[in-house]
Amino acid sequence: MITAIPAIDLIGGHIVRLAKGDFSKVTQYGSTPAEIAKEFDVLGFKRLHVVDLDAAGRKGRDNIATLREITSATSMKVDFGGGLRSDEAIERAFDAGAIAVSIGSVAIKEPEKAKRWISKYGTERFILSADVLDGEVRISGWTEKSGTTIHDLLNLYYPLGIRNVLCTDISRDGMLSGPNIDLYKDIMKAFPDCCLIASGGIRDVDDIRALDRAGIPAVVFGKAIYEGRINMKTLLNDINE
Repeated sequence: MITAIPAIDLIGGHIVRLAKGDFSKVTQYGSTPAEIAKEFDVLGFKRLHVVDLDAAGRKGRDNIATLREITSATSMKVDFGGGLRSDEAIERAFDAGAIAVSIGSVAIKEPEKAKRWISKYGTERFILSADVLDGEVRISGWTEKSGTTIHDLLNLYYPLGIRNVLCTDISRDGMLSGPNIDLYKDIMKAFPDCCLIASGGIRDVDDIRALDRAGIPAVVFGKAIYEGRINMKTLLNDINE
């Protein structure tokens, strides 16, 4: 059964969602990140995906303190991503309680650094993050074209043992327009043992069921939660059957 992973995106210590990765189109939600994380934990979710949009798009700011509050408040396995460009940033994320970190821009722009991190900490502590728009991976908070496809990226890191992959369809992210199932099926066809996490466009429980039927191992979703479009108990009953 598919693994359902709620998401918390952070700007200035607050929960937000962007529309198509656009920092000018931000919706902020009221509860504190730690409070929401506790709710997910009590409901029975085992994993949580946290993204630091400040660090991803605005150099000089981060939400490491908020990450620590989240991991201290819950028993969930928390992965963390956004703007992790240095050894210090990786160390701080792990020290704040992240069990794994997502790497995207560095994986493309500085592959030798990414490979060194993977060798030092182990493949299980990294999620290869690919934010895709029109077939191309975007980097630097989705603002730059990379000239690289997700297949190119996986072909580079698969020989190193990386299997955890987060793929976000930017055109659907935060839009509640439904997931790009064809994109995820294409990845799974080429890399059948990939631990793929689908992201972008999830509207409701039916979308998650559709991804499950397509054989996608995991899914991340955020806006549908905060807009009240997913009955969390129904979802958990589905995935625990």
